[in-house]
Amino acid sequence: TRKRWHHVARRGPLPWKHGARGRGGSCGAGAGPRGGGRGCSGIKMLCGLFGVPELSAPEGFRIAQENALRKADLLVERVCSLPPGPQTVLIFDELSDSLCRVADLADFVKIAHPERAFREAAEEACRSIGTMVEKLNTNVELYQSLQKLLADKKLVDSLDPETRRVAELFMFDFEISGIHLDEEKRKRAVDLNVKILDLSNTFLMGTNFPNKIEKHLLPEHIHRNFVVTGSHVIIDGLHAEAPDDLVREAAYKIFLYPNAGQLKCLEELLSNRDLLAKLVGYSTYSHRALQGTIAKNPGKLVHPELMPWDPPYYSGVIRAERYNIEPSLYCPFFSLGACMEGLNILFTKLLGITLYAEQPAKGEVWCEDVRKLAVVHESEGLLGYIYCDFFQRADKPHQDCHFTIRGGRLKEDGEYQLPVVVLMLNLPHSSRNSPTLLTPGMMENLFHEMGHAMHSMLGRTRYQHVTGTRCPTDFAEVPSILMEYFANDYRVVTQFARHYQTGQSLPKNMVSRLCESKKVCAAADMQLQVFYATLDQIYHGKHPLRTSTTDILRETQEKFYGLPYVPNTAWQLRFSHLVGYGAKYYSYLMSRAVASMVWKECFQQDPFNRAAGERYRREMLAHGGGREPMLMVQGMLQKCPSVDDFVSALVSDLDPDFETFLMDSE
Repeated sequence: TRKRWHHVARRGPLPWKHGARGRGGSCGAGAGPRGGGRGCSGIKMLCGLFGVPELSAPEGFRIAQENALRKADLLVERVCSLPPGPQTVLIFDELSDSLCRVADLADFVKIAHPERAFREAAEEACRSIGTMVEKLNTNVELYQSLQKLLADKKLVDSLDPETRRVAELFMFDFEISGIHLDEEKRKRAVDLNVKILDLSNTFLMGTNFPNKIEKHLLPEHIHRNFVVTGSHVIIDGLHAEAPDDLVREAAYKIFLYPNAGQLKCLEELLSNRDLLAKLVGYSTYSHRALQGTIAKNPGKLVHPELMPWDPPYYSGVIRAERYNIEPSLYCPFFSLGACMEGLNILFTKLLGITLYAEQPAKGEVWCEDVRKLAVVHESEGLLGYIYCDFFQRADKPHQDCHFTIRGGRLKEDGEYQLPVVVLMLNLPHSSRNSPTLLTPGMMENLFHEMGHAMHSMLGRTRYQHVTGTRCPTDFAEVPSILMEYFANDYRVVTQFARHYQTGQSLPKNMVSRLCESKKVCAAADMQLQVFYATLDQIYHGKHPLRTSTTDILRETQEKFYGLPYVPNTAWQLRFSHLVGYGAKYYSYLMSRAVASMVWKECFQQDPFNRAAGERYRREMLAHGGGREPMLMVQGMLQKCPSVDDFVSALVSDLDPDFETFLMDSE
């Protein structure tokens, strides 16, 4: 049995006060891991990032990676010497855990740590662990130890469903590397994987590379909207929010002007992905990528006078004019303290969970404004930790995301390895006169990212290989998108949205206006997502492609989007998601459809329904990626949704009368 408290720590209320001044964060001297003070165990020593003793200094990454690699060698030796059985899967998972605990942590530190030495050491650790993973994926003896287990029908039938699924997922990883092929083909698969990785990195860098044009070719009065260097104007983005039509048009045509090198890189990337998929036994890369997802195969996916540079700007104008949703009217009601309290109220009512602030040890966090939250269940005790890296700082990536630092798993001694995650946002600091105030969009993003965190915290899988958000892409966004529905429900918002100076509740009609404004141009946005998803599927479908990637873009845009293709542009060369979401871009729409169905069936009537919350935890969150996603959806909805159900769920979200509370808005 698991101890209720893993250690005694001082826990307090959430650190962001609703109406009081907070402290602006700085990552200066004394804040980082070199300060003195008491360490994790109470002895006078440095604690190290996330409580890992070695990581009190950048050099510690080398020690951590060497320890992980040494442990990996021992585990490989052990699993290869044992007869096949359930123990095989446990050792595979421990092997995965020992490498992930360094790689996941390093993945975060390499982009978020304010000190360059830490970032570089983490980058090196990622490379070193990555090399080891490639080596393991082509270790024939290791593969055979798993193959023996899966080839023995009697043994397979004796495995519980989660263990069997994890064994199959490990086997899938092996086969993608071509290990089941003869030596010559295996070498080819390894070479293709390396080439695909290099092409992916080159393509990603190219998606953000600015274009330049000679100054005299642009009207002088729009120069000030761009960076001008010498005789050239630099265009580094689409400037979609610019009020001047000409600025938007110029940015669109110049930024999307085709670059021959980038075009060649994309064609090679798609072609090599197709070669790899065929080599390891799939008819297309799409078939390989969709293995184990909700969609299962490409055939199941449905592809249900403005110019292309206009929609983002005009939809913003309509929202503001029709609904008067000026963010500054809303911000005073959404202090960070109030929003966190809102999450606490929601989680307590739905799941019996409370977030408590815990004082980190010296050196445990990378910046002094990072806060550590303990996630505590009313009867089960401590479930895990969330580190909140919420505030803007120099050199911090401008993106909101969730990082798994340590996955949950059942250890050999019967203890549960608690999950640890980081939520990274880019919120403004508090000022002398006010706490940190969030726009409605920031508040929704906070709820979205906290959905990922709860998925990680509440996953109680036996294996870390399928912990929390380590699940198929088209299921991973369901918990986070579902949280957006809670963030847009007046009954939830009224629990916490209070003016930081007067204590007045956010008026109901303001919430109604905000929710309605989100539906402005929502159908066009969805059509755009369908276009992107279709384009991605065609690119990763049957090869060789029947024509150029630009011609395919033009045809698909005209068929699925409705706004005309602009000659001499190649938007696909800026489509960075082709790297991380190759053949899986549809996942966002699929996750939104599932979240919509779960909201309507289980929470729309009462967003604080504890029985529905417990069912959500039991049927969906608890399994991480340890159960087939469609089985989790069926368990939650108590029916098997059809393709028509998915489509209806997306379309009904566009209905202005969707939120029932809007019917009687003031």
